[in-house]
Amino acid sequence: MRSAEFDREYVLRAAMDAFIAKGYSKTSMKDLKIATGLHPGSIYCAFENKRGLLLAALEHYREERSAEFAAFFETSTSVMAALERYLEHIVEECEREEIKDCLLQKALSELSQQDDEVEAVISEMLNQWQQGFTEKFQLAQQQQEIAADKDCEALAQFLVMGIYGIRTVSHTHPPKGALHRLATQLLNAIRGSDL
Repeated sequence: MRSAEFDREYVLRAAMDAFIAKGYSKTSMKDLKIATGLHPGSIYCAFENKRGLLLAALEHYREERSAEFAAFFETSTSVMAALERYLEHIVEECEREEIKDCLLQKALSELSQQDDEVEAVISEMLNQWQQGFTEKFQLAQQQQEIAADKDCEALAQFLVMGIYGIRTVSHTHPPKGALHRLATQLLNAIRGSDL
């Protein structure tokens, strides 16, 4: 059997957007056909089924977000300045996009007690993201940008919670500037935190 030829990155991006917009359960094969441009047979051939496409989309999402995260810190000598730009990026993303959710958050809330493998994949991805923040905070301590006695793991957990809080508040149509103020308060809390 000949394998289907398609732009894998485009298909995974389109599938991610479809899963974020409607959720996994409500995203039909017809929705995926419209979003990706692939016929269901091609989706089955390339990914085995809708779940396989979700797992591939999650991996692609992880790769995109990891590269995006790293880019903010590559060009900066200050961890906290890079973190500030990262938070500004998240706020801008929430303010300009119709789809404000994170694929990991959306899939985890929907599938956490239904699919152990998907839950484990998402949990590992979130743990890696949080570990990335922990490492950045440790570097910030070495650079004396945050106090040496701060618990970097607790700071990372607090930051992840704050980012998902900002994403959630963005759904409530807050007044202009509200998300930016929340991001600033989050950053200030991290800088002077008792965590």
